[in-house]
Amino acid sequence: MPPRALTGFLIVATGLLAEARIASGRGVRAIASGGDAERLANEIDRAISDGGNGLLSFGLAGGLEPGLAAGSVLIATQVVSGDERFAPDDGWTQRLRVSLPEGLGRVMAGVDAPVASLPAKQALYALTGAAAVDLESHVAARAAARAGVPFAALRAIADPAERALPPAAVVGMASDGRPALGAVLRSLAHNPAQLRMLLRVAADARRGMAALARCKRLLGASFGL
Repeated sequence: MPPRALTGFLIVATGLLAEARIASGRGVRAIASGGDAERLANEIDRAISDGGNGLLSFGLAGGLEPGLAAGSVLIATQVVSGDERFAPDDGWTQRLRVSLPEGLGRVMAGVDAPVASLPAKQALYALTGAAAVDLESHVAARAAARAGVPFAALRAIADPAERALPPAAVVGMASDGRPALGAVLRSLAHNPAQLRMLLRVAADARRGMAALARCKRLLGASFGL
């Protein structure tokens, strides 16, 4: 199925500024939410009003399905958030899976706060069957459904299901999507024992970011829309 010609521009919803930089390019408006769901929703609505005609959730995700290593690429077959269920655009999702042979079709969960502990990850997996969780996909899916524009989600695992996030990692994102170094250092000063775990999380995140960059190179600026 050939990609559809873009007449407007693609909106890409991310959490981190680094993710938005990977996604950026000609015909793309990338939005780094910094974990602020309300601001993300407002910026997406504004971008759709400005001519955005496709919406992609793109970035790192926390693993929920056991066995998925850091850097695993997931393409959403459904986005689950509470009682809500969102179906991505079939044609776009198919093109992503053809262009990214490593991509795994999976259900993804969207939440409003990080899922950091192992019990929390296990509970969400048991409840939803989702392979991964992030803070943006449900916001983007909801906005796309409201506006009637195509939606897809492409994510790479950062922290696998078998690994908890230390407190310093949870506070590591500022409201503009940049690293919150001050908050991380304060958390480490309060609990230095988490440093080893934090370094492991950082290494896993680098694998996830490398996977995202690889996906962008394979898909091109339009991400297959």
